[in-house]
Amino acid sequence: MKVLVVDDSLTMVLSLKTTLTMHGFEVETAGHGGEALDKLRAGLRPALILTDVNMPVMGGMELIRSVRSMPGLKFVPILTLTTESDAGKRSEGKIAGATGWLVKPISGNDLVAVLRKVLPGA
Repeated sequence: MKVLVVDDSLTMVLSLKTTLTMHGFEVETAGHGGEALDKLRAGLRPALILTDVNMPVMGGMELIRSVRSMPGLKFVPILTLTTESDAGKRSEGKIAGATGWLVKPISGNDLVAVLRKVLPGA
C-alpha cells in the first residue's frame, strides 16, 4: 500500500520512510502541501496521506482541505503527524477533514499500528 508522507523536515521524512518501508508500505514523499498537491494532481493515488501541519508554502490544514475537494481522493484517510497538541488545532483538523491526529514523537511501532487500523488489509 502506498503512503504519501508530507513533511518539511528531511530527517522526519527519512525516518518515516525507513519505518514504513520496513513494514511493507510503499512511500512517496513531499516537502510541503503544495508539492504533495502537485503529485496528487499528476495522478498519485496513495492509500493514505500522512502530513505535518506546520510547513512552508502550504501547511497541512490547507492540504487536507484541498485533498477533500479532489474527485477520487475525498475519502482517502489523512493522518496528521505534528508537534501540535492543542485541542483547538485538533478540532480545526477534524473540520478540515483529517481522519486522525498524531502527536510527535511517536514510535515506529505505534505509527504502524495506527496505519494498520486505518487501512484494513495493510
